[in-house]
Amino acid sequence: MEAVTLIAKQGLKAEISSAARGTRNDIDAVLKSGASTISMIVPTSDLHIECKLHKTREQILKTTDECVSYAKSHGLIVEFLAEDATRSDFDYLTKVFLTAIDAGADRVIPCDTVGILTPERSAEFFSKLKENIKVPLGVHCHNDFGMAVANTVAALGAGAQEVHATINGLGERAGNASLEEIVVTLKSLYKLDLNIKTELFYGTSQLVSRLTGVYVQPNKAIVGENAFTHESGIHTQGMLANPLCYEPIAPELVGTKRRISPGKHSGSHAIRADLESMGLTPTTEQFKDIFQRIKELGDKGKTVMDADVLAIAETVMGLSKAKPIRLEEMTFVGGDKVTATASVRLALNGRDVWGAAVGVGPVDAAINAVKNAIAEVEQITLEQYMVKAITGGTDAMVEVVVRMRKGERTVTAMGVREDIVKASMEAVLSAMNVLTTDYNNKSH
Repeated sequence: MEAVTLIAKQGLKAEISSAARGTRNDIDAVLKSGASTISMIVPTSDLHIECKLHKTREQILKTTDECVSYAKSHGLIVEFLAEDATRSDFDYLTKVFLTAIDAGADRVIPCDTVGILTPERSAEFFSKLKENIKVPLGVHCHNDFGMAVANTVAALGAGAQEVHATINGLGERAGNASLEEIVVTLKSLYKLDLNIKTELFYGTSQLVSRLTGVYVQPNKAIVGENAFTHESGIHTQGMLANPLCYEPIAPELVGTKRRISPGKHSGSHAIRADLESMGLTPTTEQFKDIFQRIKELGDKGKTVMDADVLAIAETVMGLSKAKPIRLEEMTFVGGDKVTATASVRLALNGRDVWGAAVGVGPVDAAINAVKNAIAEVEQITLEQYMVKAITGGTDAMVEVVVRMRKGERTVTAMGVREDIVKASMEAVLSAMNVLTTDYNNKSH
């Protein structure tokens, strides 16, 4: 309830709705929270009524009438959700909805609680409901069979007027319908203007992932890391000629950028483009050697990073390996009663720079210190940080992968050490060195 109250106090231009069961105690809690709307959840399938609630159909009808009337008499907007509606007897479901409407429900939503609809069944189900329901009809789909978005879109086509959805498709079990996928589908494929700032989707997705601790799968549609990343040689060749060859929408529509990823599947066009972004123009023979080494690295099972491409190219071309940014010293302090603090001294293009910062832990503090040290010269941001142990035990080797951005360019780098702070620094500095290396305008 505290979370709902905090949201309700923000003065947002939106209905703030709180989910609640069909009980007076729950309705009172919603009233106390300050929410303007109640999403009242009442089971309608025999399975739920008998096995979960140990009640009868008649008791559910009585509960529906009493609870909706009570909520309306206290000034709430009532959104009535029929739980497990898609496994309910259809005539009984309709009777429950009509009872709720007669009691004052403002809109009704059948819930596909275990995600058993298909797009065809969804269209049929909502078309049939629409014949008898005269208040706005909503759709609430779960993703147990991976069809929540498709079922939601089908329901809208059949007359549903409201969608329940979540950022990143978060929700029980396999999740709910993904808000960003529904909106971009309606905007791009159905040409509907929803007055939604789609360019904020990627940043919001990352924020939700960070706050909830639920990792977004790389190949997730619209906001996944691979959604606009190209590695395959055939794909990158076409994409470099015209992005529409292999992208149905521009990444900027959802607030992200396309990226060419080096790897064992990369074609020569992708690798050459990556090298050109660093200002590197190898000869034909040098390029063949670079290309082959990258392929061999990928064939060994290693994820090829942009930092690897730079290192290979510099070796083959006989270039100086002196990096624009080098860690000279680092100190960090942390503890259960001490704010994590770090200080660093870096060699930046041959001169010493210092930085200090605090963070939620030593890794965060150390990365913030590095960013502070170079802030006046280089505006580089950390977009993604991933860590995993690659051996067992308390002395496990730790692999840290980062993605960092400077302007329109993003790169990846990896660090592997027994110490997570040192592994993080290795990854961050490797990425920064790729971003600050430009052989057209030599930085070292």
